[in-house]
This record gives sequence, C-alpha cells and structure tokens, in this order.
Amino acid sequence: MKKSRWTLVLSLVLVLSVFLSACGGGSNNGGNSGGDGDGDSASEQVLNLVETAEIPSMDTTQATDATSFNAMNQVFEGLYRLDENNEPTLGMAAEEPTEEEKDGETVYTFTIRDDAKWSDGSDVVADDFIYAWHKALNPDTISPYASMFGTAGIKNGNAIITEGDPLYGKVEELGAKAVDEKTLEITVDTKVPYFKSLLTFATFYPQPKAYADEQGEQFALEADTMLYNGPFVFAEWNHGEGWTFEKNAEYWDAETVSLEKITTKVVQDTATTVNLYETGKIDRAGLSADFVDQFKDNEEFSTIVEPTMYFMRMNQETEALANKDIRKALYLAYDREGLVNVLLNNGSVAAKYFVPKDFVNGPDGDDFREFSPDGFYADQGEEEAKEAWEKGLEALGTDSVELEFLTTDNDLAAKIAEYAKDQFETKLDGLTLTINKQPWKQFLELEDSGDFDISTGGWGPDYPDPMTFLYMFETDGAYNRMGYSSEKYDELVSGAKKETDEAKRWKMMQDAEKVLMEEDIAIVPTYQKGNAVLKKDYVKDFYVHTFGADYSYKWAKIEGK
Repeated sequence: MKKSRWTLVLSLVLVLSVFLSACGGGSNNGGNSGGDGDGDSASEQVLNLVETAEIPSMDTTQATDATSFNAMNQVFEGLYRLDENNEPTLGMAAEEPTEEEKDGETVYTFTIRDDAKWSDGSDVVADDFIYAWHKALNPDTISPYASMFGTAGIKNGNAIITEGDPLYGKVEELGAKAVDEKTLEITVDTKVPYFKSLLTFATFYPQPKAYADEQGEQFALEADTMLYNGPFVFAEWNHGEGWTFEKNAEYWDAETVSLEKITTKVVQDTATTVNLYETGKIDRAGLSADFVDQFKDNEEFSTIVEPTMYFMRMNQETEALANKDIRKALYLAYDREGLVNVLLNNGSVAAKYFVPKDFVNGPDGDDFREFSPDGFYADQGEEEAKEAWEKGLEALGTDSVELEFLTTDNDLAAKIAEYAKDQFETKLDGLTLTINKQPWKQFLELEDSGDFDISTGGWGPDYPDPMTFLYMFETDGAYNRMGYSSEKYDELVSGAKKETDEAKRWKMMQDAEKVLMEEDIAIVPTYQKGNAVLKKDYVKDFYVHTFGADYSYKWAKIEGK
C-alpha cells in the first residue's frame, strides 16, 4: 500500500508517478503496461510496465518506498493480501485463524497452507515469519517499519524497540511463535480493527530463513539472491534500467494468475512514456500536467483522487526553521491552488491538512476530515505570511535567511521545487532557497540523515486508519526525519494507539493532527494526490489499492487486443 497504499515522501510520488507513502502510503504512473514492448503479443499475456524510479530495496524488513513495496507485492505474500475491494483475502494462511481470549489478551492461531512454497520448491513454514519479524525488530537490523508490530497490537511489539525498556532488543519476547512447521501463533494485547489489513503489508511477509542466512549480506540484492512465494518471480533485475517478472510456477494459486511475463523499464521522462503509450508499447501511462489537456477527452483517460498526501518537511534542527513564525510564513505563502490547477492539473486537491479526505470514517460514520474540512489556517494567506515572516526574522536578529530545498531529480519534482522557490522568494523578502536535486536513493539517504532544511515529502497509507499518517511524527520516529518533538503530540498519538473506545480514540487522533498542523505548524501540506491516467481497455483486472502497495498484478490479464 499506505501502500499508503504507498506508505508514502512527495518525492516518492514524484519519482514513482510523475510522483510520496508507506506507511505508509504511492506510485502515480505506477504500472504503465503494454503488450508488445519486447515483441511478445498480448495474447501471450505479456504486460510491459514503466516506473520512474529504480527499486531501492527488496528486503521486506528494510524497504520504505512505494517502488519497492509495489514490486514486493507481486513476488512475495504474507498471511493475507489485498483483493480488488481493498479487503484482506487469504494468502499464505490456509484459513481464518482461531481466536482465544486469555488473561486479557487474544491469541490468533494461523495455519500455513500445505501448498505454500518458495520458488525453489521448499515449504513456506511458520518459522519463516518469525525469522523475518525478529529481524525487523532486532536493534542490529531494525526495520524503519518496526513500529508496525506495536501498531498491530502484537504483544511486546513496542517494548522490544524502545530503548531503556527491560524488553528492549529481546525479540524472543514478541507475541508470535511457530508452534510447528505449519502453525503460527500471534498474541495481541490490544485488538485493532485493521489487524488483518496490517498483515497484508510487506513488513509482515515471511523470509526463507535457511536461504537468507546462506546468502548473508547478499540476500535480496539481486534477482538470483532471493526466493519468492508470490504470484511472480524476478527473472531479471538490471539496476537503474528495469526488471522483469515471470509467473511463479510454485505459487499456491498459480491457476488464477493469467500473466506470463511483466517487464518494467525505468523511464523518468513523461514525454517518453506518452510516446510509448501512443505507439502501443505500454498500456497504462501516468500523465503530467503538460499532457492532460491533450488527452482529457480520450475514452482511455481518467482521473482519481487518492488518499495520499504531499507535504514539505521543515527540519527544526535548522535555526531558522526552529522558529514557529518562520514555519508559519512558509505554510501561508505557498499557493496550493496554483499548484494543483496549473502545474499538476491531474485531479489533485489543494490541502491544508495532513490526514486525507474520503479515506476513512469514524465511529459516527463521518469522514475524519469533517472536524476540520478545509484544514488549518484556511482563511489566512499572503498577508499573514508576510507578518509572520517579519516577526520570525526579528526574533532571529537577521534580515535574510538561506535555506536548501532537497528534492529528487525527477522532471515533475524539479518543476515543483522551482514553483516552491518562486512562491517563497517572491513573497518572503530576504529568503534565498537553493534547490538540491538528487537521485531517489541518494535523496532518501540525505533525508534519513537529516541533511536538509526543507524536503519534498509524500505519504500513502499503509493501512486503513488515520494512525498510518499520524504516527510518522512521533518524537524520534523513523519517518519524522526533521527533529520535530512535541510531548503533547506524542501523548495523544500513543494514547490513541492504546484506546479501545473508538469515539475517544478518534477524538485523540483529531486533536493530534491539530497540534501538528495548527499549534506547531510542523509541516507544510501541499496537496492530496490525484492521478491522471491513460489505460488501454484490453487491460483487465488491474487492481489499484488505497493503502499498502499501490497495485496488484495477480489478477490482471490482457483481453480483446
């Protein structure tokens, strides 16, 4: 998913589509597909795809981006996977688990399918799950998504990753164990309504223990240093150029899989993508604003609004950005309407909020956004931005500020960065913004290390709950990345994670967003993602998800070409 669908940096979306996720959540051009890119006909069930970014990681415990999660969703599988309606459907699990209430805890007992196999023919066993989950929680190999175990309510999931806790690093204390080869037991001390949806996420996938140990540091670095238990396998992975999937003959549900081959090439330029589409080389193309008017009347054109948010991180370890008035000035100076109507022109929606609209409803049936439908500071603009800016400069004792804007080298990302530079420098006297464009992998490394002032960000949901967005900015959280820390915010988020009264939990999450956006102005939200897409009508059952991985190719097929 988010994937959040794709647990989702704006640059991620910029990089992936003409792209944020997740989670936690998405790839916008995601899965441009076709039938004859390598000379194969559509009748042979060959799908050719385009992505705008290389896959940074195929280690399910280490990935953080939509490109990786999308690839993983095609070649790996957890206890569940998402279906066409974004509902969890059985994957490696043979049937729904039994439930037993014991001492205030719930024990789920899963049976792994007898025909669940790795691509070398070996059995997928319960200990493969335990191996991967312990790896994700071990301080030496900790996953950026390690907090997902606590989010799922799994016993001791939070304590194991909390420094100073008596259980810190004691992965054997996790509430999960392999009873035997085909029986996996999970104990939760907090029941969450999206438990099964969480188990579809890549962090909860198994890894082949013996094989992974044998590969050591080379595991999952190449197509031939992985084993696969999903609908497809990697046939080739040419780093920086593209990759090829082929149908997995060992997959338990191989009869359902129609596609025999999927090729993906890395193409960053939208004009090239459009040319490939028009010449019949691909079947699905994400469009940038330059091409929307050209194709908007085409029967193959459509737009959708997704629950993926784009924003700017403001690194509060930078002296100027530690000042709330400076942050407020940046927040208010940015013209979101101009961005979505002119530069994007793809159905995206201007946003002064962080949890997306039309994503999830609360216990009262209302959309989460109903408490603040227009977002925060919706009635303020350029005039208030200038006032806040002058106040901030006075507090800093200066009449000028120089900031660096970290973004990716994707074409749209560069345009959005230039737009931000123009907005800020034109409206805020004394501000100089320098743009630092980096390839996707290097961008992530710089952002992870906090080596930036402002960075483009985006996030798609990893599971269907507002917490998939709000947990990001807890103090020292893996996706905080900007030195933000608020005791009030932390208390609300951690409290909501434990609260069992849904009405109270909902209110706590809304209060948390208000602290983040109104009281602290920690980030600059810019827009909620829209997608302008061309898709050939002979591509059937190409499922797009609203959280977690963006796409599923398991059910896709070519018909009537």
